[in-house]
Amino acid sequence: MLSVRLDKEMQEKLDNLSKATRRPKSFFVKEALKSYLDDLSDLYEAEKRSNDKDRNLISMKELEKALGL
Repeated sequence: MLSVRLDKEMQEKLDNLSKATRRPKSFFVKEALKSYLDDLSDLYEAEKRSNDKDRNLISMKELEKALGL
């Protein structure tokens, strides 16, 4: 269980969206949090890979050739 305090503007937006779609507010909170966590995980993975000294980089020309472009 998690309790979150929202500012008035965000609460009103969530209330309006919930009423308009007939979905519970928790649905939108879960979806937003899932999306944010997925994006954050992708960012951390990209940073980890970009800092990996053993990464294997190729030039744009090599990539285009490998893809047949």
